[in-house]
Amino acid sequence: MFFRTRTNISWRDLPPCYGNWETVYNRHRRWSMDGTWAKILDGLRAGCDAEEGADWTVSVDSTVVRAHQHAAGARLAPPTDFPPKGTP
Repeated sequence: MFFRTRTNISWRDLPPCYGNWETVYNRHRRWSMDGTWAKILDGLRAGCDAEEGADWTVSVDSTVVRAHQHAAGARLAPPTDFPPKGTP
C-alpha cells in the first residue's frame, strides 16, 4: 500500500512481489473503513513527546500528489458493500 502511494501507480500496476493487486486494494479499503489506519497512526504517535504527539499527523508533499484523470467522477454516497464505521 505504501509503495503504491509513494510511486503514484494504479492498483493494477502493483508489482507481483506484493501479491495480487485486488487483495492489496481490498485490504487497504477495509482498513480505511474499519479504522485500522487510525490505530496504526495512534500507535506511531505513542512514541512521540506528549507535547508534539497530539499535533502529529501524516504529511504528503503536494509536488508528487496528482489526481488521476478519472478522479472527477467520485461517488457521492459511501460504498454500500462495507458497514459504516462503528458497526460491529
